[in-house]
Amino acid sequence: MRVFLQADWRYLLMLNYAINPAVLRPYLPAGVELDDWNGATYLSVVGFLFQNTRVLGWRIPFHVNFAEVNLRFYVRRKTADGFRRGVVFIKEIVPRRAIALVARFGYNEPYVAHPMRHRIDFNEGNLADGSRVEYEWFSSGHWQGLSATVMGRPQPLLAGSEEEFITEHFWGYTALKNGQCAEYEVEHPRWEIFPVREVKFTCDVAKNYGPEFVEALTVKPRSAFLANGSAVVVKVGRKLQLSIGQK
Repeated sequence: MRVFLQADWRYLLMLNYAINPAVLRPYLPAGVELDDWNGATYLSVVGFLFQNTRVLGWRIPFHVNFAEVNLRFYVRRKTADGFRRGVVFIKEIVPRRAIALVARFGYNEPYVAHPMRHRIDFNEGNLADGSRVEYEWFSSGHWQGLSATVMGRPQPLLAGSEEEFITEHFWGYTALKNGQCAEYEVEHPRWEIFPVREVKFTCDVAKNYGPEFVEALTVKPRSAFLANGSAVVVKVGRKLQLSIGQK
């Protein structure tokens, strides 16, 4: 597949919540099913930085470096070669309207634009123990967002771990307006992760995401960590050809 987007995704703060699968089923695109880890269905709030962004090889002025906060859940699609594990987005928040328009036009992804700000405390250009990471957006008259404090040094992902499940879904799925499903591939190397403490999520969940998510997102997250990130490649999407039983 051709490359649609190239960028660096950096400093991914991931807050992970268990959720009743019934809440997510209405959001499932055709042809995919919910994925789980050790019997738990996950919903994640993720804040991170886009850097060095190029769309179809072009760097668009004022749209190269920016933050994003998204709400996503985890799915899989059965193929002849086994399962493809991916994500579906409930909402993706970015600071510029043009970014949202391109994403909605190209992938029908649920992007919206709000004023945003972020804070990352570096020590000699790197994250270190005690670094504070924050991602915020302005909506409904006040700033909302997620934050945490880094603990220790980065650690490799462990095979079979919850962190591996959260970070290593390499496909995106989105429902198209005609009821079909689009699939696109995301490539990146295996990330290292930092443990975090003092995790906060301040958000009017009902207004931002819908009342059905209030129960899941207004309790302490089941887990939280920060991934260091890397260069990524997002391939051009394609419409899936589904059998009658998959629709």
